Amino acid sequence: MSWLQQLGDGMRRHARLIRAMQWAVVLAYAVLLVLPTVLPLPDSQARVVNNLTLLAQFIFWGIWWPFVLLSMVLFGRLWCGVLCPEGSLSEWASQHGRGLGIPRWLRWGGWPTLGFCLTTLYGQLISVYDYAQAALLILGGSTLAAVVVGLLFVRGKRVWCRYLCPVSGVFALLARLAPVHFAVDEQRWKANNAPRLPLPNCAPLLDIRRLQGASDCHACGRCSGQRGAVQLIARSCNQEILQAPHQPGSPWDARLLLFGVIGLAMGAFQWTLSPWFIALKQTLAEWLVSRNWMWLLQDNAPWWLLTHYPQLNDSFSWLDGLCIVLYLSGSSLLIGGGCWLLLRLAASVAGDRALFWPLALTLTPLAGAGLFLGLSATTVKLLRYEGLALAWVQPARALMLSAAIGWCLWLGWRQLQGLETRRRCLGWLCVLLSNGLVGCGWWLQFWGWAG
Repeated sequence: MSWLQQLGDGMRRHARLIRAMQWAVVLAYAVLLVLPTVLPLPDSQARVVNNLTLLAQFIFWGIWWPFVLLSMVLFGRLWCGVLCPEGSLSEWASQHGRGLGIPRWLRWGGWPTLGFCLTTLYGQLISVYDYAQAALLILGGSTLAAVVVGLLFVRGKRVWCRYLCPVSGVFALLARLAPVHFAVDEQRWKANNAPRLPLPNCAPLLDIRRLQGASDCHACGRCSGQRGAVQLIARSCNQEILQAPHQPGSPWDARLLLFGVIGLAMGAFQWTLSPWFIALKQTLAEWLVSRNWMWLLQDNAPWWLLTHYPQLNDSFSWLDGLCIVLYLSGSSLLIGGGCWLLLRLAASVAGDRALFWPLALTLTPLAGAGLFLGLSATTVKLLRYEGLALAWVQPARALMLSAAIGWCLWLGWRQLQGLETRRRCLGWLCVLLSNGLVGCGWWLQFWGWAG
C-alpha cells in the first residue's frame, strides 16, 4: 500500500479530527470576518502588526484566498472537503433542515459562472479587498446563503457547494491540474469485494462509482478504501486536461474559464492602474458636464452599493460605478471573447469543432496563474506598506507567467496531435495567439503601466 493510499484511508479513519479542524476554521473565519466591522477604520499610521482590521485584511486577501487557489492546483479540492467554512456550515445546517428535493431550476449549470461574475463585479464596486464591511457583506452573505440552502434541501448534503457556490466552478477548473486524486476502479466497485465498509456520505452528491478526475471530487477522504476500489493516487498534472476529448464537458466551464476567470478577473485586478479606465471616466465626465447631468458625478451612494467612506476620502461617484461596470464588462468581452474566437478558429482549421472544449481547457494553467498573481498583488501591496522592498516579486511574476504560458502551449500542441501537420500547426498558432492575448494583458498590469 502506497503512502498516498494510507493518507487517504487515514482521512476516513480520522473523520472526527477533520470535523474538529473544520469547526476551528469556522471559528477563525467568523472572528476575522465579523470583529473588524465593529472596530474603527484604520488610519494612515495603522499597520498589519498593530491593527486587527488590517491583519484580517491581510489574512483574507493576502494569504487565505491566493493560497486556497494554489491548493487546488497542488492537492485538488481538499480545501472544499476538509477546511471550507461555507461547506462545513451548509452540511451541518442540512442535517437539521427540511430535507426537500432539489428543484430543477437549482440544478442549472450556469449558476457558478453567474455567481462568480456577479460577485467579482460587486466586490469591485464596494472595494471588498479594502474594507471589512464590504468583506462581511460578500463573504458573510455567501455563507448565510449556504446555510439557508442547507436548511432547505437534502438532509446531510452540500447542495450549495455542488450547484450554487460562486467559486465552485473556478475550483473545479483548477483541480484538473492537481497531481493527486481519489481514483475509482469501477469494475472492482461492481465486484463488491471486501472490505465491505459502510456506504460513505458523499456530501457533494457525486456518483462515486463513476467518478473520474478531481474536478468534482471534494477530496474529503470519506470514500477512501470503499469496496477496495477507491484510493488516493498520484497522476500526471496534464492527465485530466488531455483526456478532455474523451469526457463530457459543460459549455459553462469554457464560458467561466474564458469570460470569467481570464477576462473579467483581469479587468477586476487592473482597472485601478489602467490609463484606459481614466480616459473612459474623463470622456464620460466631460460628456455629462456638457449636458448638465451632474447627478452622476455625485458620491452619495450608500457603502453597500458603491464604496463610500468620506472620512478616508474614499467615495465612488455614480460615474465611477458605471465606469467600473463598463471596464470589467469590456475586459471580459475583449479578452475572453478574443480567446473564444481564436480557439473556435483553431478547432475549425483543425477540422474538428469538438476540439474547442479541449483547447479551451489548455488555458487553465494561465488562468490559475493570473488569479494567483492578481490576488497576491494585495499581499505585495500590504507587505510593502510594512516597509518590505520585495525586489524579487517582478522576476517571480515573469517566471510564473512564462511557465504558465509554456505549459498551456504544450497542452495545446498535445491536444492537436494526430492531425495532419499543416492543420496542427495552424491550430496551434491560434492557441499561441490566445495565450499571447492573455499574457499581454498581464504584462500591461505588472510592467507596461507600472512604470
